[in-house]
Amino acid sequence: MSSPYAHGPAPTASVIKLGGEVMQQSVKGAAGCSVFALFFIGAGLMAVLGATGSPNSGGWGSIAVGLIPLIVAGLFLKRGFKARNAFIAVDEVGVWLSNPAGNKVVPWDTLAGAGVHWSRAGRGKSQVVYSLELCPNAPIDPDHPVLWHLVRDEEPLHPNLPRQRYRIPVGRKNKPALTEAVQRYAQHLWLGEVEREPNHIGHPDYKGHKERTTRP
Repeated sequence: MSSPYAHGPAPTASVIKLGGEVMQQSVKGAAGCSVFALFFIGAGLMAVLGATGSPNSGGWGSIAVGLIPLIVAGLFLKRGFKARNAFIAVDEVGVWLSNPAGNKVVPWDTLAGAGVHWSRAGRGKSQVVYSLELCPNAPIDPDHPVLWHLVRDEEPLHPNLPRQRYRIPVGRKNKPALTEAVQRYAQHLWLGEVEREPNHIGHPDYKGHKERTTRP
């Protein structure tokens, strides 16, 4: 009998598409960078062309500075395009994740708990960010090709939970569907919703991952 993990999520799985959300964030980031780029490039062109009086070769420096946020804007768009088909699927087997790095399932029977964390973020803490927290019941690979950037090592909220866990950022629009799906398939693991400190999403362990995966 073939393993249910080998063929992807079940046809009846709840699928939460993340691609549109990532694209939207990438476009917003690219737009912000483009504003800075246009300002510096425009100011530089005015100086070089002598629009303010006489030509000024120093304007080339402003143009060069303006190219930096323009490059960053391109990276934002590239990231969004690569993740356009990313999704999370939830079924009786577990939580399936698909991103540019590949596909991977986190089975329910490898977890000690699952819940949603949220916190305030942005200027004036006017925004709310959410994450799906998957707490394993055994040690996990912090450098897994698909999941490493979701691993967080923090003080557990409950003594019986591990320090390491998977943290999956979730947008406001996708949060209700994901919450309902996890409760439906893994009510016995559900830990509820917990408010965290501002900007709790944090960052992956880029430095540690690089050191561990580039050792001779």
